[in-house]
Amino acid sequence: MSRAFPGIAGLDTYALVDGGCRVEVIPSRGALVSRMTVDGDEVLYLDEATVADPAKNVRGGIPVLFPIAGPLPGDTYPADRKSFTMSQHGFARRLPWTVRQAEDSLLVVGLTSTEETRRQFPWDFDAQLTFSLVGTRLTLDFDVENRDTRPLPLHLGFHPYFRVPDAAKAVATVETDATHAWDNFHKREVPFTGFDLTLDEVDLHLRDHSGPGTRLTRGPGARPVHLSWSPEFKLLVVWTLRGKDFVCVEPWTAAGGALATGQGLLHVEPGERASLAFDIEA
Repeated sequence: MSRAFPGIAGLDTYALVDGGCRVEVIPSRGALVSRMTVDGDEVLYLDEATVADPAKNVRGGIPVLFPIAGPLPGDTYPADRKSFTMSQHGFARRLPWTVRQAEDSLLVVGLTSTEETRRQFPWDFDAQLTFSLVGTRLTLDFDVENRDTRPLPLHLGFHPYFRVPDAAKAVATVETDATHAWDNFHKREVPFTGFDLTLDEVDLHLRDHSGPGTRLTRGPGARPVHLSWSPEFKLLVVWTLRGKDFVCVEPWTAAGGALATGQGLLHVEPGERASLAFDIEA
């Protein structure tokens, strides 16, 4: 059994280690992967001040987006003939997860529905995240059980912040065959012809990225990152800000607002489970 150590702001942190690769996870801060290093190369970006302040959403690491990815129109959606309110990216990234198993290169954490979650999302569920490290490949397995009597809507995303120095963004690349996108910065549909990661803000939601993965090159001296994911992830989001040393490459199962629009929304039948995986290899 692996033991926690006091990490940022004294928060219990678990380390997964395999050879020269080390991954750190903070269960109490939304099951956040806060760090991934490979032979001294920092793969992830993290603003530690946002981790230390519980009132802030963490900027950095790998937040998990559940039960929604992106915002809802007006932060509301209908269910059970009522209106429910939930803020952008859902509550899983802000709530503490419970440690269920901890080994040298494996960590299992869980999040079960409560009165607090039902006020925003009126379904009973048990969600489990398994982090496993093999060599330089980190796998995040998300498993959710529908403990309700009605089908459970499932909208899931991962929001990894990869460390890309601002000065390297002119040569950094994200591989894709997409031809059109929702430009979330300008709020319009656009033809997609390539990334310019040096702009003030890039927030492109690629509608037709076909492969279950991509490759991110992070500039001179940094390891490229190979990403792969379950076929249920249908949307690829790429986000960055000028002056910040990160590029986010995010697989989502559906576009923002899916809980309200129903478009692309997955469902888990009562008593059934769904499992989706996301791999990061540096």
